[in-house]
Amino acid sequence: MSSILGVLALLLCLVQSSLAEYVRVDWDVGYVQVNRDGYINRRAIGVNGALPIAPVYMYHGDTLLLTVRNSLDMATTIHAHGLYQNGSAYMDGAGMVTQCGIPPGESFTYRIYAEQVGTYWLHGHYHSQNADGLRAPLIIQERRPAYEYDEEMLFYLEDWYPTEAVPKMKEVLAPSANGLPPPPTFPYGLINGYNGNDTKPIRFRPGGRYRIRVINMATTEWWKFTIPGHKLEVIEADGVVSHPHVVDGLDLAPGQRYSAIVTAHDTAEFNYMYNCTLYADFVPWIPGMNPRHYLGLVEYHPDAPVKRIATPDDRLLKWTNDIEMRALGGGPAMPVDRYIELTTRGYVTTDRRNLRELGTVPYVEPQKVPTLFTAMSMGELASDPRVYGPQSQAIVIPHNQRVEILLKNVQSLPHPMHQHSVPLQIVERGPVDPSEIEIARGINVSASDLPRITRRTNYENPMLRDTFNVPPFEYVKLRFQGTVPGCFVHHCHVQTHFVAGLAATFVVAPEVMQRTQRIPDEMLSMCARQGLKTEGNAMGNWGYDLEGLPPVPTEQPGSFQTLSLD
Repeated sequence: MSSILGVLALLLCLVQSSLAEYVRVDWDVGYVQVNRDGYINRRAIGVNGALPIAPVYMYHGDTLLLTVRNSLDMATTIHAHGLYQNGSAYMDGAGMVTQCGIPPGESFTYRIYAEQVGTYWLHGHYHSQNADGLRAPLIIQERRPAYEYDEEMLFYLEDWYPTEAVPKMKEVLAPSANGLPPPPTFPYGLINGYNGNDTKPIRFRPGGRYRIRVINMATTEWWKFTIPGHKLEVIEADGVVSHPHVVDGLDLAPGQRYSAIVTAHDTAEFNYMYNCTLYADFVPWIPGMNPRHYLGLVEYHPDAPVKRIATPDDRLLKWTNDIEMRALGGGPAMPVDRYIELTTRGYVTTDRRNLRELGTVPYVEPQKVPTLFTAMSMGELASDPRVYGPQSQAIVIPHNQRVEILLKNVQSLPHPMHQHSVPLQIVERGPVDPSEIEIARGINVSASDLPRITRRTNYENPMLRDTFNVPPFEYVKLRFQGTVPGCFVHHCHVQTHFVAGLAATFVVAPEVMQRTQRIPDEMLSMCARQGLKTEGNAMGNWGYDLEGLPPVPTEQPGSFQTLSLD
């Protein structure tokens, strides 16, 4: 019997491999003039002269050949958000981490193998270009879905700001008189690439089952998605299929994705409304500006009246919660070989810049040699974090080492953290120790003012994610195994926080990387044509000679105070 099953399994693999295809997509990335929010006409970044960028669809086992021609006046890269890049770390698309940028006027083809299934997205990962529109959904469909449904629908949600990203990020990094970040601006919401007020109807048939994929492609803000009068049966988070998780609504931090099955009512007596809400808890709440509510029609019948359902207080609804979710086909939390502690903090410099750190100093993208190229060229020294420079915040993970990360947020801003190419088990959430909390000096806050936070665990069958939220004053415990060799950035997906330094780099299995991967000649020549080095330490030198790297900014002591425990 076992031999028959083995033959059947082999035949299934052969059939699936024979169905695999090359999906060829050509992107000419350039500037476009658009009015996406209905208010402001501004320069943005589009593809083939248009914005929004069309979603990319492929099947499990296919290979995406994404040819990018750079018609900008600066280098560009494309990151496939959530994909592992196992054996091809150089295709991860993080600028100056896994590659030099594609120079203006040149082209490069990304080869992205669909090892996974689920809901992902493609976006620029250099010079904050995703904030200017360089982003699009990437859907990898199962050949044999784990759940049955009649039809699927896609919602990709964005925030849209009135100014371009490059000057905005310069403003964020500039010194200020008081060491505080610039005042907030309030973006508009885009649904499927267009003004959220122009949403199109979705159509349900009585009794139908609909898979609704929702992607938060926003630069800064969160989105909520509900269909009042209907439950959402979540079956996927960040590309990982889950046991059904029934909720009233989806709450998505920047970078996160969900799939939910919605079962339509048995009759077409009424139509309903879906609700997409763009919001940020960390800026002032101003009616009509934060939050912004966008409604769309759920049409059962063209002539049916709309059933208006009173929306209760959000706090009374059940929202998605990854600590409660269970991976389909998953298992218990992996055992641990090593423990790493990371803390998100503000970092005010002596010249009054408001930066952020995840390790010991603010992260800065490498200036001379991409991190991956250092790992590939430094031999045994690639296992020493010092060769990557202090502001790469490099953490070296030996091959197959099992790691637990305790990530603590000791300040008042939420942080949606994204891990490139490494799936993370979410095993525990809870409150940080009040004695560790840091408050900006001059603000009077005591422990009694903090929200009540309950410790929650899931060691039996934890959910895996690549993007997870760390709310204010909370910690998250994560586990992963260093099975995918490469250099992968771990960063906040609020773009201003990332630019300000809230990131670190996992250098996974450099000794295996050197034996099993080869950086394409085309990528090496792109660096040379921009005057960038392709070997050596972070400065392009050998050994520990890092002379010439920009100095680490000096922190201004006394910028934060501990919490009053009275």
